[in-house]
Amino acid sequence: MNRWLDRLITLLLAALIGWGGWSTLHWLIHGADWSVVTTNLPLYAVGSFPADQRWRPLVWMVGLVLLTVLTLLGPKRIGWRGALPLLWIAMAPIGLWLLVGGLGLLPVGTRDWGGLTLTLLLTAGSGMLALPLGVLLALGRRSALPVLRWSSTAYIELMRAVPLIAVLFFGQLLIPLFLPPGLEINRVLRAVVAFALFAAAYIAEDVRGGLQAIPPTQREAAEVLGLSPLQSLQLVVLPQALRIALPSLTNQAVGLLQNTSLMALLGLVELLGISRSLLANPAFIGRYLEVYLWLAAVYWLCCTAMALLARHLEVQLDPVRSNR
Repeated sequence: MNRWLDRLITLLLAALIGWGGWSTLHWLIHGADWSVVTTNLPLYAVGSFPADQRWRPLVWMVGLVLLTVLTLLGPKRIGWRGALPLLWIAMAPIGLWLLVGGLGLLPVGTRDWGGLTLTLLLTAGSGMLALPLGVLLALGRRSALPVLRWSSTAYIELMRAVPLIAVLFFGQLLIPLFLPPGLEINRVLRAVVAFALFAAAYIAEDVRGGLQAIPPTQREAAEVLGLSPLQSLQLVVLPQALRIALPSLTNQAVGLLQNTSLMALLGLVELLGISRSLLANPAFIGRYLEVYLWLAAVYWLCCTAMALLARHLEVQLDPVRSNR
């Protein structure tokens, strides 16, 4: 009797899933009006960047895509392995130069940045600031110096107790009030700093977990080899801790990318901001499903690419799996 009941439930669930999938596919092909997306692809990509200069952010994004493909599918020779980290590091200053201008390019203000370009820039910039700051906080929380340990702990606990939107509001609205007269920080830089300060507290806890996973014998072996405490930390402890914490750090990076959508509430026209402005257009009123499905697909592609890159890096850092 139980076997027949299990089969009946399985058939009903399969029929329900099949009906839902068929209905969704039929709507995607025949019922949805994708003109709100197709006619606004340049806006989704680069925002209000000057039309004659849009090639600059597009070149940067194409370079990111090609570098991602090269990293995941490219040759595994030692030369390529050594060049890829340098190429990834170079993408940040190259992208900033292409967006800001100067050195032969027409300057473009940050008020014209938007779309996927701004989303990726906020993620990359805040991540590059948050990682070293998080490592320093983790080391400070484990320090033997009471003042350094207490201050690091207080910062981490304070940031983890405050909502991200409050930190972003502080960065956008309150930081200018504390600056000297005549000194102004643009909104994109304020957003990057706010994201970095918030994410660093969570990264510190991930790195601290990796540090705690290192057995004391590793430090003792480093001392036997004659390494100083700083050399032991730099060459033995910290690389292993970061490798252990890599899955958690990947989760923080994915969350950081998704949290950039909060900037739409503060006036920056990243992906969600572009969508909100388009839905306010009378020509596209009511196209909520199409717009948010498109947004979900873009975020899914970006987050999946980040997860694949992190998994690839995890394999490369594993001495057993990388030699297979």
